[in-house]
Amino acid sequence: MTAPVSIVSGGSRGLGLAIVEALLARGDSVATFSRSGSPALSSLEAAHGERLHVESCDAAASLAIQGFVSRVAARFGGIDHCIANAAIAQEGVLATMRDDEIESMLAVNVKGSIVLVRECVRQMLVAPPGDRSVTLVSSVVAGRGSPGLSVYAATKAAVEGFGISLARELGPRGIRVNTVAPGFLETDLSAPLSPENRGRIARRTALGRLGTAGDVVGTVAFLASPAASFLTGQVVGIDGGA
Repeated sequence: MTAPVSIVSGGSRGLGLAIVEALLARGDSVATFSRSGSPALSSLEAAHGERLHVESCDAAASLAIQGFVSRVAARFGGIDHCIANAAIAQEGVLATMRDDEIESMLAVNVKGSIVLVRECVRQMLVAPPGDRSVTLVSSVVAGRGSPGLSVYAATKAAVEGFGISLARELGPRGIRVNTVAPGFLETDLSAPLSPENRGRIARRTALGRLGTAGDVVGTVAFLASPAASFLTGQVVGIDGGA
């Protein structure tokens, strides 16, 4: 049986790296890209070179994403699962946020995710029938909000709406589309949060802490597997009871 082929965007660190590790551990062939690599990803590449495809790519560059997906499909023979994880966050009140900060979040978090999914879906639609899925990574702030993260929350709300509609569009073709909405995680993405904001988030979470990448990867791996064959159009919160 041929191993599933999974694409994970933003796989050099944090949640993306944890997802790459989990999918490799279960036997997938995995491809990932990020703007810059990391020692941890380089170590994975050395250990799993035949099953891990790594490139440097800007998630906001549509042509670069198109080329990446084409090369992955050519190398591994197709694409089964797409995990759109790459995102950036800029903390700041809206009144003082610059245009370039707004535009960068929209370009990476919304357009970048949509373009990646479009390219993967094009590959899935011309492939023989099989278990295929798209998993989008949102955030708890999309539905509940957080001071200083209004634009980031808007981008994640857009991702959720995209996923719910796309599930309707692709369901008849046998492609599942779901979204995970983690709470705040101890990753590089949350590093810009002020100590006051981090403390407030932890206090309002039932489990009393920020999450870790390990708290999320199991759900992502489940959604990108036959075990989730009747699950689509859902937003799954993984937030410690926030």
